Amino acid sequence: MPPADQPFADHSADQPAADHPADQPFDDPTDTSLWRPLHALVASIDAAISQVYADAAIKGVKPTWVRELLRLYRTGPMTITELAEAVDRTHSALSQKVAAMKAAGLVRTTPGPDARTKHVDLTPKARHLAPRLAAEWRATEATLADLEAEIPYPITQAVTDIEQALARKSFHDRITERLREDPAWRGE
Repeated sequence: MPPADQPFADHSADQPAADHPADQPFDDPTDTSLWRPLHALVASIDAAISQVYADAAIKGVKPTWVRELLRLYRTGPMTITELAEAVDRTHSALSQKVAAMKAAGLVRTTPGPDARTKHVDLTPKARHLAPRLAAEWRATEATLADLEAEIPYPITQAVTDIEQALARKSFHDRITERLREDPAWRGE
């Protein structure tokens, strides 16, 4: 055992992984990505909106929560299932989002008529913020429209074109078709 001031030596980095012999080259597919720029773009837009909130001293609100908060502001309390349907999300995804918004003090939940149902309602803090969040939403949509006018191929058109292509053949089917051709996927 080494002295207390010397940690155990970790030689695992010196050893090749059991399923990846050192003499086999490995072309890491994560070095390139068609999706990474899209994810980075969405993240930068969300960061800009978060900065708008910070500049306005709006604390504890994430841009990805605004649609749900505004829907609750317009309709009043809803079950998680109703809210998920209203914003086209899964119950599981909305349940996690509601838990995060509850922790941020923006919504509260109350038991429904049975043990499986929860009603979600805005807190006074969220009701107070809702008109400002609606203003930000309108400003963001107008800004995106301005951006689309500046570029030769609008993002909304690209999304529509991709959706039409996926209606012809699903993303799942496209991936599994390629995987059937890949010996690594088949374990060969």
